[in-house]
Amino acid sequence: MRFSILILVLCSISFSCKKNKNLASTQTLNEMVDSSAVLKYSGIFTSGPYGTITGKVEVYQQESGYIVKLIDFSTTNGPALHVYLSKEAMPITYIDLGSLKSVNGNQTYAISGIPDFSQFKFISIHCVQYDHLFGSALLN
Repeated sequence: MRFSILILVLCSISFSCKKNKNLASTQTLNEMVDSSAVLKYSGIFTSGPYGTITGKVEVYQQESGYIVKLIDFSTTNGPALHVYLSKEAMPITYIDLGSLKSVNGNQTYAISGIPDFSQFKFISIHCVQYDHLFGSALLN
């Protein structure tokens, strides 16, 4: 009996970020960065323990500040997915760039302020509701 309860609890934890009505859009986006923007950093997404992610990320500097662009991006869906600029792959210290606009395509996110990119080296896709990491990219 205890074994059955343990299995049920483990299954519900592992699928909790996927079985929710508050999911990100599945519409394929094609947002662009201003042609005057200068590429500063880039990275390739790797999947985390709770999701599968593919694509790359680029950080551009433009007159109004920094912009993050997710390129050929795809991830498994989940509730309350956010894009973080963080100091760690599993974000502890981070800047929340907002809710993930879609699980597919090219999309952009503004960074408020001027972060120290020598410390904020990761773009992470994080499920806020359950504190689950879907994936991250190390910026180089």
